[in-house]
Amino acid sequence: MIENLGGRLQEIREEERKYHEALYENQKLFAKGSWLAKPVRTVMEALESFAAYDYVRVLDLGCGVGRNSIPIAQFLQARSGEVVCVDLLVSALSKLEVYSREYGVGEQIRTMQSDIGDYAIAPDEYDYIVAVSSLEHVESERMFMSVLGRMARGTRRCGVNCIIMSASIRETDALTGEKLEPYMELNLSEERLRQILSSAYPGWGTLYTTTKALQFEIERNGRDILLTSDCVTFVVRKES
Repeated sequence: MIENLGGRLQEIREEERKYHEALYENQKLFAKGSWLAKPVRTVMEALESFAAYDYVRVLDLGCGVGRNSIPIAQFLQARSGEVVCVDLLVSALSKLEVYSREYGVGEQIRTMQSDIGDYAIAPDEYDYIVAVSSLEHVESERMFMSVLGRMARGTRRCGVNCIIMSASIRETDALTGEKLEPYMELNLSEERLRQILSSAYPGWGTLYTTTKALQFEIERNGRDILLTSDCVTFVVRKES
């Protein structure tokens, strides 16, 4: 059974690799026409918590080609700081490095190739930790809880964690209506996801949280797939 689960995990990750590499190759960062067109508003709004800081250290888990990392780095140019950008895909990080130079923020960006589940975070290392559509790609609920623990411990006093994550993911064949097994490593219900998030951040202040129903089409191996989910946004501040 464990072997079968491992095979399924590898299959999912291979499909994700193909999807993201095709997207990054065919869609230029910040060009209209895809979700790469602009940074996530909530990520940038939460960043304003550090407007009075002289130095800000940021961790972007699952950074991709820099949709959020580069605008964050531009924010840091008015002060001092660094964005540590972590992603599993070497190809994504290579493009991020090119884009960072193109947008004049190469000195503020540092890339790290790693599975998020394996990435070590030192205690009190970051002011701001961002994880947008990345934590659902860890291999298990147990690993998810471990990563959240590292994120919480790695955040400095008055620091912020911004998590945006899909829950209750459903996939349907767009042509036939056939229900499919979702290609996602971690597919929690919204209720379970919120239980885990609340338990991971005891004593933290909630800055913003919401759930939004999402629906869009993707193509996988020549098949049009309708993907629906409940997207949970969870932004919290470390009070002590």
